Amino acid sequence: MSKELTSAIYVGKVMHQRLRPRRHKLSYRMFSLLLDIDEIDGLAGRLRLFSRNRFNLFSFHDADHGDSACVSLRAHVERHLAAAGLQSGGAIRLFSMPRILGYVFNPISIYFCHRRDGQLQAILYEVNNTFGQRHSYLIPAKAEEGNIVEQRCEKRFFVSPFMGLDMDYGFRVGLPAKDMSVRITGSDGEGAMIVAAFTGEREELSDKALLRIFLSHPLLTLKVVAGIHWEAARLWLKGIQLHERPAAPGSPVTYVSSGQVFHQKGHRNVA
Repeated sequence: MSKELTSAIYVGKVMHQRLRPRRHKLSYRMFSLLLDIDEIDGLAGRLRLFSRNRFNLFSFHDADHGDSACVSLRAHVERHLAAAGLQSGGAIRLFSMPRILGYVFNPISIYFCHRRDGQLQAILYEVNNTFGQRHSYLIPAKAEEGNIVEQRCEKRFFVSPFMGLDMDYGFRVGLPAKDMSVRITGSDGEGAMIVAAFTGEREELSDKALLRIFLSHPLLTLKVVAGIHWEAARLWLKGIQLHERPAAPGSPVTYVSSGQVFHQKGHRNVA
C-alpha cells in the first residue's frame, strides 16, 4: 500500500465507566478505521478484503452514515459545514468501524473536517442509538498544544434509556497520528456522570492487517450490539432509573458555536 495514504487502522481498547448513581465499568479490545473519504474507492480497488457498498469481509457502506439522502458522503458533510459558515473543499476523514461480514453498529463516528489549507476546522460527531435513530453534533475545532482538541456541547439526542437529555458532553480528542484517543464525558449540574474513552495505535491499512484484525477481533460489530444490551441488563438489575424516550431532534445536526454556554460549574445553560 502507498505510504502516502491517510487512511489507516487504529487498534486499541474502549472503556465505559458510569460514575453516578451507581458505579459501573466495562472495557474491551476494539479497532476502527480512519478513512479519508476521497480514498475509499481507491482502497476498495486495491484491497481484496475491503469493498465499498458491497459485501466483503470488511466493507464501507454510505448508507451507514449521513442522513440517507441520495448524495455523496462528501456532499453530505459539506452541506452541514456550509450551514455552519465553514469552508468546504478540504480533507474529510472519518473514524468509524466498518461492516464485518455485512454488519455494523457504530454508537459514534467522528468526521475530522479540514480547510483547504490542511488545518482542522471542525469535528462532526455522528451518533446512532439502538432505536434506529441518528443525530450529529458539528463543533468548530482548533488543535491545542499536544495535538489535542477539547470541545463541549449540550446533549440533544436520546442514546440510552438510563440517561436523560439534561446533560452536556465534553470531548477531548487526541488527533490521529501514530496513535489517537477520544474521551467523552457526560455531565449534569452535579458533575460527571459517565465517561467513555478509546485509545489506539495506528497500523497500515492492508489485506494482511485486515485479516489479522479479523482473527483477533472476530465479529466485533456483533459483539458491540450484544454488549450494549448485556450491559443495559446489568444496569437495570442495579436499579438504575429508566428514562422515557423523547422525540428525535427536528434537525439531523446540532450546530454548536464556539461561544455556547453549558451546565458546568460557573456557567449557565442556554438553548
